[in-house]
Amino acid sequence: MDDERQLYIVQGYRVPGHDNQVEIPQMLLRWLRPGTYIGVRLHDSGRGAFTVTGTPVADTEALRQMDIPAHETAVEAPIAKSRWNW
Repeated sequence: MDDERQLYIVQGYRVPGHDNQVEIPQMLLRWLRPGTYIGVRLHDSGRGAFTVTGTPVADTEALRQMDIPAHETAVEAPIAKSRWNW
């Protein structure tokens, strides 16, 4: 999460042919900050996962520090505030 820029950094499986997308298990959404959600449309893959579209993280130093496996990458997505308190 990048609080300063109000972004979630979403790490997930690479989506072949789409550098700006990652696929994440649906259950990962439970780790979002309470009262927020990922501010982009999530597409259901039909395999218990969502595809998230965002701006690819291009900072190689940041990616190195995240120690992301070769079959994964990360994208930036806006943090959106929920209108409801759950």
